[in-house]
Amino acid sequence: MRVSFRSRLSASVLAVSVGLAGVSVAARAETLTLYSAQHKQMVDQVTSAFTKATGIAVQTRFGEAPEIASQIVQEGAASPADVYFTENSPELVLLDEKGLLAPVDKSTLAQVPSRFNAETGDWLGVLARENVLCFDPHLIKESQLPASLLDLAKPEWKGKVAIAPADADFLPLVEAIVKLKGRPAALDWLKAMKTNAQIFDDDEGVVAAVDRGAVATGIINNYYWARLHQEKGKATVAKLHHFNGHDVGALINVSGAAVLKSSKHQEAAQRFLAFMVSKPMQTALASGDVDFEYPLAAGVKANPILEPFGQLQPPEISIKDLGDDQDAAKLLREAGLL
Repeated sequence: MRVSFRSRLSASVLAVSVGLAGVSVAARAETLTLYSAQHKQMVDQVTSAFTKATGIAVQTRFGEAPEIASQIVQEGAASPADVYFTENSPELVLLDEKGLLAPVDKSTLAQVPSRFNAETGDWLGVLARENVLCFDPHLIKESQLPASLLDLAKPEWKGKVAIAPADADFLPLVEAIVKLKGRPAALDWLKAMKTNAQIFDDDEGVVAAVDRGAVATGIINNYYWARLHQEKGKATVAKLHHFNGHDVGALINVSGAAVLKSSKHQEAAQRFLAFMVSKPMQTALASGDVDFEYPLAAGVKANPILEPFGQLQPPEISIKDLGDDQDAAKLLREAGLL
């Protein structure tokens, strides 16, 4: 990742700080503990801006989403975490099912369309991104790409697709297939992908392999391509393909955040959630070159490098339909992909 974003980051932090409340004496003595499964550069941007605006320090512990969620479950009421911020909704659903989350302030929930928040009101959608195919136009024409993500299970795609089944971003896609086609069909698709696909550790590895011509196509979330393009500019070979017709391959994933019920800093933690979906912070994220996800706060435009959010054609699946990752992980193990 390039480090050229620093000057723009400083400007974004200043803009957010100017637009929000000043520092109180009480706030200066407070420190929040954030468990994060989001990308470090973006989280650092948010936490730095929050501290500058409020005087509340944030100590962040980073890790993979399923592992952090499991850790919070194990810690229970003794968890030192105040806030959990993660890439995908299933981990939040899991913690909500376990009764570990505090209700989000209603005024904060109101900043985001309700379909991106928990039905219980116990966690908040912050950002979103789309599942896509990246492809090498030197190896395959866009017109030759499959009409549906599920078509990649066909024999003619053997060796032509890359996936990262161990990446947490892959789990909601599996659960979406279960919802639309049933568990047996999802397992059959995964077994076919084990035969057809080149396997990588994460989406960064997938898009990099496509970009260097090692494989024709790859399943990723859109921002991995955007980050590669930010680094390489016109030298980027890989291109994006968006599935149409509400295909499962166009699934929209929601990054969300929640306050832990066990937090000893409830007011400050709720303030952090409100900050993340405030118009100044969402605008800073959308206009910068650190994060390439879709802002969910009303009235904030996405980064112009992204396909307009209103033009995406995701499957008709609710956040609740994506479950809590547990069955998706079982299916991946049954298929031999984990």
